[in-house]
Amino acid sequence: MTCRQPVSPAPGPLEAYCQHVDALFRHRNQRDSFRRYLEGLLLPQERNKTLTALANTEPVVGAQHPHAQGLQWFLSESTWDPVAVTAQRVARLCADPVTAPTVQGVLVIDEHGDRKWGTKTAHVGRQYLANLGKTDTGVVSVTSLWADETVYYPLHYEPYTPAHHCAKGKADPQFRTKRQIATELVGWAVAAGVPCRAVVADSFYGEDEPFRVALQARGLGYVLALPPSHCWWHREGTIGSLPEAVAAAPWDGPDDPGAWVPVERHFRDGHTETWWVLEMTAGPYGPDKPERVVVATIDPPTLPTLSTWFLVTNLPAPQAAQAHDRALPAADLAEIVRLYGLRIWVEQSYKQTTYALGWSEYQVRADLAIRRHWALVCCAFSFCWDHLSQQNLALAPAQGETASTAASAAMDAPASAPVPTALRAAGRGENERHDVAGAAPALLAGSPAGGAGLAGAVDHAVALLARMVDRAPADAARRVA
Repeated sequence: MTCRQPVSPAPGPLEAYCQHVDALFRHRNQRDSFRRYLEGLLLPQERNKTLTALANTEPVVGAQHPHAQGLQWFLSESTWDPVAVTAQRVARLCADPVTAPTVQGVLVIDEHGDRKWGTKTAHVGRQYLANLGKTDTGVVSVTSLWADETVYYPLHYEPYTPAHHCAKGKADPQFRTKRQIATELVGWAVAAGVPCRAVVADSFYGEDEPFRVALQARGLGYVLALPPSHCWWHREGTIGSLPEAVAAAPWDGPDDPGAWVPVERHFRDGHTETWWVLEMTAGPYGPDKPERVVVATIDPPTLPTLSTWFLVTNLPAPQAAQAHDRALPAADLAEIVRLYGLRIWVEQSYKQTTYALGWSEYQVRADLAIRRHWALVCCAFSFCWDHLSQQNLALAPAQGETASTAASAAMDAPASAPVPTALRAAGRGENERHDVAGAAPALLAGSPAGGAGLAGAVDHAVALLARMVDRAPADAARRVA
């Protein structure tokens, strides 16, 4: 068998990460382009992540430069399979003791929209872009992410194709709704051997009964949001909606909360918050029924929009008789709040993949080329965790200790400066996006001093990971005695 021709190595530990994927690239130029692409994605955020910027050429004339053309070919005309690269990446994450998913984590399902102009790009159309909060022309992807209190990373992704791209519109057999795509992503995670305590998603998925039925059929627990307007069929004179159920629960202050139960939430920066949780018994929901509905809020009298959750779950109540008859483990109110609280990591992941790693900055139009770009962005994200694992072998859990517990102890870094208010609103509208353009690098921690084996892209990977750790999620919520 002929030995493979060597390629110019990537800097430091990035080369070791690339070598684990080399078997999926048949040709030398593919292996070389894979390294150059990841190097470019991992460079500081001040650098655009367009093809010309990745090739370090001028945006207009430089597009004809051989380096830029080589990366264009790598995405558009090469023969490598992004599905195989994703499978290899997920398998490596699952095998690493630092990032291996556990049954205490959650599988987060969400969607992400990127503004794109024109009509020639695959999957483009005028549709609602959730991260912009409005309808605009763009591309929407449905994604899955695994997370616990210390680790989070993207698993799979799939673009949503608007109906006008299909010959028969929504009646076309090839057309899939976002919720159908979400069901497929859950199946892919299960097939990859990714365990989770529950599937978590916002109200767009929570109010869809077929989606909940599909999760139940797979034997998966779920904690899904419901819209505040959620209602159900009911007899006249009985409770038939979430607002009515909340109104029927008396609240006379913290000293006399009635049916409201206090749950203490602990956050990474050290502060705690007391949330109040109400379990409803109305209509088809209740602790002794197949589905439970709980309301979690920081202020029961006012139910502030940004700090109130209406949640539906199929995890049985600890004292319910059916808890002994079902395969799913029981979950008390504090556990339900903990699980849904981990959903915030999909928002943090979007900030890093979009603003730091160039998720939406692809300059290609074909479906396969876009999928390849996303696969490479996810590889760059996963490399940050891989590098942490290789640099901190002490993070490997001792016998009888979970990986998440060990990682939490070793990754406990000093709190960084809070993300600026403008950055928290980034991506919600065109004007706001322009306002924060100069502040975006604040997502990253300060670059570490250069050292042996660290250069450019790897320096930035360390800084990016530092921000991930500093923004780590809250500890498990605990019910207040």
